[in-house]
Amino acid sequence: MMQQLLMIEDDTRLAGMVSDYLGQNGFGVAHAPAAQTGLARLQNSHVDLVILDLMLPDMDGLQVCQRIRALPGAQGQLPVLMLTAKGDPMDRIIGLEMGADDYLPKPFEPRELLARIKAILRRKVSGPEASAQTLQFGSLEIDRDARRVTVAGQVCDLTSYQYDLLVALAERAGRVLTRDQIMEAVRGRELEAFDRSIDVHMGRIRAAIEADAKDPQRILTVRGVGYVFARQQD
Repeated sequence: MMQQLLMIEDDTRLAGMVSDYLGQNGFGVAHAPAAQTGLARLQNSHVDLVILDLMLPDMDGLQVCQRIRALPGAQGQLPVLMLTAKGDPMDRIIGLEMGADDYLPKPFEPRELLARIKAILRRKVSGPEASAQTLQFGSLEIDRDARRVTVAGQVCDLTSYQYDLLVALAERAGRVLTRDQIMEAVRGRELEAFDRSIDVHMGRIRAAIEADAKDPQRILTVRGVGYVFARQQD
């Protein structure tokens, strides 16, 4: 079945070029020129991934991302790839903090956009080293069949990518992992020099699973190296 993408982008020329290219590569692409139009399409049609421009005429792309994450059920976990202005890393960091799964600065090569989309959707379908087993660490439970994380029975709000990062760490509990190793484990894009996206995602995961994100007990930072997922947890 053809996977369906929704591009929320006010630049109709760019949207047309991207739609043609992605269509030639096996995707169905719907275009919404404004935020409200895009949100309405999400309510009324099936979408597998959203390509979301940061600058929209009627609403900030960050607000749109927040609206998507607030949707009930599977819609709230819909993968979002955000398009940001080139040369502004703060926009990219804020986008990830708001729940975007990945970002791509403009201008971009269509082939890179296609590669990012395929990587996100691959993670959504299979996840890293998919298994029927449930991972249990104290009150933290990771259900890999349902792709759901709970703490003391309460469901944690994570994006698809953040879930995959958490599973990659949990499967290697007690082992210190560099940022490169974590990114490789989820089959994502390679880290760029000084790329803070992994740290932003870790902050979001901690906010979801830790009792106190400022004093984490589950995901520990190893200064100068990376992160380690604690074997023993409450």
